[in-house]
Amino acid sequence: MKDVSIKNPAINIGGLNKLFNHRTRMGIMALLMVNEWVEFVELRKALKLTDGSLASHLKALVKEHQVQVEKKFVDDKPKTSYRATPAGRKAFEAHLAELEAFIKRIDN
Repeated sequence: MKDVSIKNPAINIGGLNKLFNHRTRMGIMALLMVNEWVEFVELRKALKLTDGSLASHLKALVKEHQVQVEKKFVDDKPKTSYRATPAGRKAFEAHLAELEAFIKRIDN
């Protein structure tokens, strides 16, 4: 059997935020980072998700205070919009910084 050794066993991914590790939540946060408010329908279209899938991921982000929700009626129709909270922005930026550091380590 061939002896296999790890080049750099010191790579640490402990700083990654597990809440953002799912591609849907990454997509949601990415859209909310560059837009003040985004309606549910627009998020669904942009991310190509079902209502149920998007709703469950948004619920998780709202529960953890990463995303704020606003529900209102416009022309007698319900409109639900979301935005990243200040804490969510900070946490997502830290997550991205950790990903960047990880990529730099493995690229070298």
